[in-house]
Amino acid sequence: MRAAGPVTVLPEKTRIALHVRMSFAALMPRRRWLNGHLVLARRVDSPRFTRVETYSPRNVLHAFRLTAPDEVDDEFAAWLGEAYRVGRQEHLNRAGGNASPTGALP
Repeated sequence: MRAAGPVTVLPEKTRIALHVRMSFAALMPRRRWLNGHLVLARRVDSPRFTRVETYSPRNVLHAFRLTAPDEVDDEFAAWLGEAYRVGRQEHLNRAGGNASPTGALP
């Protein structure tokens, strides 16, 4: 994630959240796998997601379970990068919102 830019890691009681301007991903470690979710600005229908929940037109939670490190492949890395940009709220600028590309308000 650090390759995408600065990230704040928020350790919580039941999960680890990744945050920029807003939380864009959460990880819940288990003994034999890693549960988590990404927030994307669109719905992605993929068998790799265990659940997809739409909270608003540009906030769609995609839950996943990883059981091996090689599951973080190019496709998954692209979703992480997309979620990072949602965390920066860049999608609001492109959609006519108030945030600038740098995440600063006008």
